[in-house]
Amino acid sequence: MTEPPGRPPALPDSTRKEPKQQRALRTRARIVRAAADAFARKGFPNVTIQDVAELSGITKGAVYFHYANKEALAVAVADEFYRRIPDIAESVEELGLPPLPSVAALLLSTAEALQSDTLMQAGARLQLERAMIEPDLPMPYQGYTSLIVSWLHKAEAAGELSCATDPPSLAQVLVSAFFGAQHISWVLNDRADIRDRTLTIIRTVIPSAEDLLLPER
Repeated sequence: MTEPPGRPPALPDSTRKEPKQQRALRTRARIVRAAADAFARKGFPNVTIQDVAELSGITKGAVYFHYANKEALAVAVADEFYRRIPDIAESVEELGLPPLPSVAALLLSTAEALQSDTLMQAGARLQLERAMIEPDLPMPYQGYTSLIVSWLHKAEAAGELSCATDPPSLAQVLVSAFFGAQHISWVLNDRADIRDRTLTIIRTVIPSAEDLLLPER
């Protein structure tokens, strides 16, 4: 079949230009990943736009085109961190576990993400350094705690908790213990033992959850 006169032949898919908007989104994602790597390794005060440019393989001017300054990059990384937490929770909900094991699975899945995902590591570090960052970052731990409270209320209704256990107080203990443990694991062992520390919290605070979560043990 011949092309109509006056119309250039269609380009094959492999040679068509990527839409400008899609290309910009891909570039921004690349910059955010590089910024996360820099923040996770060096901390907010020690990171420069030049660091991000070098890690992303993009010019410094291009980084500034998408993000006005280092603070804007910190906000972008923190926002992505707080988008991933609900994704982790959703993956746990899809397991169809009872409420109390769901709490244990959430803690373990978050621990694994913090151990392996640079963006999660950067988000956790930025929360510790939030006083050094001029724009307001999302408030840490609140949504995470609320989710655990909701599961603990369901566990209470299902008879998985002692009637003397207060779900909000227990959630506060679990969240404080978990994020404290991840910080200690990071400082002492680069998070190599974060899963073991998380299991210790589960066994100590909600021991019946491990039996329901890991019946083979």
